[in-house]
Amino acid sequence: MFLALAALLLALTLVYRRMLPTPGWTGWLVYPVLLFSGACVLCKRLHDRGRAGWWAGLVLLALGTASWPTHYGWQAAVLLIAVVDLGFWPGRKRANRFGPG
Repeated sequence: MFLALAALLLALTLVYRRMLPTPGWTGWLVYPVLLFSGACVLCKRLHDRGRAGWWAGLVLLALGTASWPTHYGWQAAVLLIAVVDLGFWPGRKRANRFGPG
């Protein structure tokens, strides 16, 4: 699900850059929906790993500020940890405090 959202975001960004210099009003409609659905998927995956959903806020903050050229240090560390932890390690098989496994 997350890969589908990321591919849709990438496709929309490429289309917007070719058609318009700025996303315009459609960007104000599409990007919040993609951000919300991505945050929901990220929270679900965090719960699968036994982590609290508020950690998604740190990941989203790192994604949102990673385009600033002077602040790549902590963002890269957070995103690398998130990719390894959420992307490569399996979820918990047994129930945790967020529900059944």
